[in-house]
Amino acid sequence: MYCIVDIETTGNGIKGNRITEISIFKFDGYEVVDEFTSLVDPECEIPFFITGLTGIDNETVRGAPKLEEIANKILEITKDCIFVAHSVNFDYNVIKHQLQAIGLEFSRKKLCTVRLSRKLLPGYRSYSLGKLCTALSIPLENRHRARGDAHATVLLFQKLLRAHGAEKVFKNFLNARSQEATLPPSLPKETFLKLPSAAGVYYFRDGNGTIIYVGKAINIKKRVLGHFYDKSNKEVRLCQETAHIDFELSGSNLLALLMESTAIKKHFPKYNRAQKKAVPSYGIFAYENRRGVLHLAFNKLKLVPAPLATFYSITACRSFLQELCDRYALCPRFCQLQEGSGACSHYLLTSCKGICNGEEATEKYNDRVHDAISEIGANAEETILIKEKGRSLSEEAFVLLKNGAYCGYGFIDKEVPIRNESDIEGFLMAQKSTLETESIIRAYLNKGKGNCIALSETVVS
Repeated sequence: MYCIVDIETTGNGIKGNRITEISIFKFDGYEVVDEFTSLVDPECEIPFFITGLTGIDNETVRGAPKLEEIANKILEITKDCIFVAHSVNFDYNVIKHQLQAIGLEFSRKKLCTVRLSRKLLPGYRSYSLGKLCTALSIPLENRHRARGDAHATVLLFQKLLRAHGAEKVFKNFLNARSQEATLPPSLPKETFLKLPSAAGVYYFRDGNGTIIYVGKAINIKKRVLGHFYDKSNKEVRLCQETAHIDFELSGSNLLALLMESTAIKKHFPKYNRAQKKAVPSYGIFAYENRRGVLHLAFNKLKLVPAPLATFYSITACRSFLQELCDRYALCPRFCQLQEGSGACSHYLLTSCKGICNGEEATEKYNDRVHDAISEIGANAEETILIKEKGRSLSEEAFVLLKNGAYCGYGFIDKEVPIRNESDIEGFLMAQKSTLETESIIRAYLNKGKGNCIALSETVVS
């Protein structure tokens, strides 16, 4: 026995969603043996865009029963039935969550007519209820009202039951181990089964092939399945739109983190909130004024040909220069920490020896600036290679750092000897250093992980 269900809601995902109308047809495979349809008072305001879609407004549900008043009827009519709906996880989870909120448990086997249609009726451009009904000449009246959509789903379900190979497909879909009821409605099961249980990055794509989410994992298949079980509003919307999943192996968590960061900044997926914003870079540099006094300053990195150091905020630049001023008794006015002319009067720094008002010789001041510049250079790390686990037993992964900055990553056969940078030239996938990649590498090195080796200064072209 089947119960074919459709609901209209207030449109706030799963957990924040309230039912405004429900329609259930009890179907024995040949005919409808019972029906329950009712408006529902959601006990909250119905958004204007929902009213525009369904025609249901606050006035429509005024005087309608609250969910707890019809809950027993929902439990009774669906008892011992397979729960069927178009994109079943949405309707099922909204009903289950709302019943749980009033202290009632709800557990039924599920079938999704979107997934069944893709399997038994292949070749259609769209499997939305409206377009599928049009293509199959199924009458659909009162679109976006619960009874109209539920009745059309009954007629579609009849066709599916009698489609070629239906018995085997239905049996497979109802198998608890098949995961068919868990997968997004538009995602072929074969695509999910091809996902590896290995480290890497994965890409959720919509029906147009657009990347809508990028993630990383030590176990790609397990992590992707976690998205399908997550009932947060964002995850539900993501899964509703997912039609395909690509992946790239990384071999290790470090490479996966770096690859994920690069992919997010390249594709700007709609469901990735973090790392999408391009963070500006700033470079510290030195120059000489008309009096011959050396200045230290900062500017946007693209305007600094040979930066002494790189930072990702003006605050970080100023903090760095302030430390140098204090340590080497430099003048804050000549370190871009104070504007104007005349003697300096910085509220924190009082160690200036008078270069700004002529009390100190230029040569002596410049000597200390050169000492500060030397310290910056000394603090820069040598060119190193971080060696990591590769994507296969015969391969190693590597991350290249030059002067402490991230340059890129690559994969190389274990049999290839690495003595200098030229040995990895053909394997390096050059990448931009960003705030996120620098943070990833800094956190990794701080934990003392990895096999780091120093390379000779043969330049990678």
